[in-house]
Amino acid sequence: MVERPEKRVLTGADLKAFYKALANPVRRDILSYLGKHGEANSTSVAKALRESTGTTSYHLRKLADLDLIEELEDRGDGRERWWKSRSKDIYTPPGLDLAPDEREAMLKLGTLKMSHDLGLVTRAYAGYENSEGWNQIYRAGLHLTKEQVTSFVEEYQNLVWKYATEPGQHPEGSRSVAVRFIVVPEEDESTED
Repeated sequence: MVERPEKRVLTGADLKAFYKALANPVRRDILSYLGKHGEANSTSVAKALRESTGTTSYHLRKLADLDLIEELEDRGDGRERWWKSRSKDIYTPPGLDLAPDEREAMLKLGTLKMSHDLGLVTRAYAGYENSEGWNQIYRAGLHLTKEQVTSFVEEYQNLVWKYATEPGQHPEGSRSVAVRFIVVPEEDESTED
């Protein structure tokens, strides 16, 4: 189990930087690779992603600038830098006052994430019968106050962190699984059940 880090709140300027970072497929692939393997240098990342070491070195530095990865100071020989993923609890508070370009970046980042998530949902349903229990699908509808929603989300996040492990230190027999959670009011709020 990983100790849950302090929440990192994304401001409007952060949203623009994150969108720029995550819109780049090489950076997304690097984050995924480090999330699975824990530690790596630009050479190993380049080999795995079939990119040049110059390309991966550049993108590793950009990800470090965003505090998504960190350099391992005690590894390396001065020429080759080693990096590891940073566990982050990244959060954008509702009602954030955003400039138009920041709001556009937030929407693009959300669209990018949801596009990926739609592929996951499609794969979950398509392979449900043959997944041997790996694919789990659950939907629910609740009636909650705003305070209950806040509490529910916090309890859910704590549950996720209860099962989190450090990159490269995953239990034997484990697989990387995608877990998504969305809370949104139904469109028609006039219906009372």
